[in-house]
Amino acid sequence: MNASYPIRPVDDAELPVFGHVPDHAFNSNVPPATMLEFDRLVIEPERTLVAFDGDRAVGTTLAFSFGLTVPGGDIVKAAGISGVSVLPTHRRRGILSSLMRRQLADIAAGTEPVAALFASESAIYGRYGYGSAADQYSFTFNRGDGTMRPLPPVPDGPDQPARASASVSASTLRLAEPTSALAEMKAVYEAVRPTRPGMLTRHDGWWDATVIDPESLREGNSPLRCVIAEDQSGPRGYALYTAKPEWGRDGMPAQELIVRELFWTDPASAAALWADLLSRDLVTEVRTRMRPADDPIQHLLADPRRTRTKVSDGLWVRLVSVPEALVRRSYTCAIDVVIEVADPQLPANEGQWRLVAGGLADDAKPTCERTTASPDVRLPVGALGAAYLGGIRLGGLKAAGQVTEYRPGALTELSAAMWWDPAPWSPMMF
Repeated sequence: MNASYPIRPVDDAELPVFGHVPDHAFNSNVPPATMLEFDRLVIEPERTLVAFDGDRAVGTTLAFSFGLTVPGGDIVKAAGISGVSVLPTHRRRGILSSLMRRQLADIAAGTEPVAALFASESAIYGRYGYGSAADQYSFTFNRGDGTMRPLPPVPDGPDQPARASASVSASTLRLAEPTSALAEMKAVYEAVRPTRPGMLTRHDGWWDATVIDPESLREGNSPLRCVIAEDQSGPRGYALYTAKPEWGRDGMPAQELIVRELFWTDPASAAALWADLLSRDLVTEVRTRMRPADDPIQHLLADPRRTRTKVSDGLWVRLVSVPEALVRRSYTCAIDVVIEVADPQLPANEGQWRLVAGGLADDAKPTCERTTASPDVRLPVGALGAAYLGGIRLGGLKAAGQVTEYRPGALTELSAAMWWDPAPWSPMMF
């Protein structure tokens, strides 16, 4: 800990002091009053940490209290790390490291076995034990790219003849004001969240923040809009989007539509929403980011290259308590392996752990206990965090020299057991 820059939480009255640091560090163009309005919806002041130089705030971080869906559908308490920043005048003084170490110690003293974050710079967080656990996809579509292949027939059961599946038109689309559609959006989100590793709980403050739409942040775009896919049973999907009403010098439309969120509960609602957004009049480009690796649009399009896909890191995961985190998730197949974990920041995680799980056919809870047995696999805690949500193969980490295999075949066994379908997805920036 750097004694030159004492660290403490701030209270609600000091949130403007907190916000001053990331405002400079991230070169923000958000008006401070608008940012403070957002902060007061979601920040837990007691979970902030601020480093001071005298009476001046010079470094910050904070944690949000989330529930994180893990493979198998269990909801694990997770600390969502955000606001990590240091004033430009105080870089390279160890302030960020002091904040991260203090924060990890505080989380380890509590009841959250996992921490997670989105990295503004991906080179930073590996040294604090975080691993990139859920890739996010960005898609860009040009006008005319939205030709869909028909949904195939679906049998009622293994011995039943195929029948025509629900067509795109079976999901009725309805435009709605986002603030008036919160109940429908919540219903869809809560139907999806338990099925998808990486998704986070949203309390009412986060929902209010999701639809907050001050004109000062629109940058020439339209107000935030919502389209809901529904049938007789209720809402089946929704999309939040905004558009920029541009026109070319030749008088032709050159409008951009930006998809903020799109969730679906069945193939028909996914197809209906995507077909609608990709066929809007006057729109020449549709863009979206933070999509899952297995987004159905990649299979719905007649020409999947039209997604123009870009892949980047999304959610980073840090195991704060290795044994508790590993027993809370499910495993796709039986596994009995001794893992040697390296974790310089949290020595309680260091050493050998025997992980035993029966796979999906076994109702018994996995176990993860200390052992003196020789390890089958050695890996840093960050590599274990990367694989935790089931989207990263350990073989790639081994090829990069991050994982050591002592018993032949052990790494393949562990990687296969930790892999999960559907792919992990964390669509909520924090």
